[in-house]
Amino acid sequence: MNLPAIQAIYKFEMNRFWRTALQSIVAPVVSTSLYFVVFGAAVGKQSQMIDGVPYGAFIVPGLMMLSLLTQSIANASFGIYFPRFSGTIYELLSAPVSPFDIVLGYVGAAATKSILIALIILGTAAFLVPLRIDHPIAMLFFLILTAVTFSLFGFVIGLWADGFEKLQLVPLLIVTPLTFLGGSFYSIDVLPTFWWVLSHANPVVYLISAFRWAFFSKGDVGVAISMGMSALFLALCLAAVTWMFKTGYRLKS
Repeated sequence: MNLPAIQAIYKFEMNRFWRTALQSIVAPVVSTSLYFVVFGAAVGKQSQMIDGVPYGAFIVPGLMMLSLLTQSIANASFGIYFPRFSGTIYELLSAPVSPFDIVLGYVGAAATKSILIALIILGTAAFLVPLRIDHPIAMLFFLILTAVTFSLFGFVIGLWADGFEKLQLVPLLIVTPLTFLGGSFYSIDVLPTFWWVLSHANPVVYLISAFRWAFFSKGDVGVAISMGMSALFLALCLAAVTWMFKTGYRLKS
């Protein structure tokens, strides 16, 4: 493990993050706050409680997860795509730096950024809705696990994409709809039987359910099942990154 190389990549990515703080931090926090205003205030008046939890507080884990998934993917995919686009990736590949070091630097920075934004959103929510966290350690664990997993997924997208359009293709057309349909703003238990069964094919349901359990000790899916699905997706992302570096896919051409 080349610690100076990992540190250099990590610091470079974090410096880029702070240089665009207005876009990177303020924009997602403001947009998420609007969800609290619209759904928490307007819709919440019509739906006061869900599973004994005020609606405004109920949507907090879902909104945090929505931001966490999109920011993790965006930060990691752009982080590795720009070196490919500018050609500096070849200098990195020719340096005495292992693929593990490269992934650790980029994914570590992307995960750090998304976790920071999620925690800022959590702090913002605490001022707007009555919030409690029953299992804070579990909450942090799921937060870090999800950030690392989807940062790896974003890293895969950044290697796969051969244009700026493809960087947005998967997050906009797949990840965001799955998040909205994964119980971010509702419990899947209120769905008709057909849609309830179909929702279990959505992997985001397990992430949001586990995260919501950490807050309110209530979830749509068992915590053990959610953990298993999260571990499976993490393993698939690791396998994809390993294969890409081993074959040189979109790295050496």
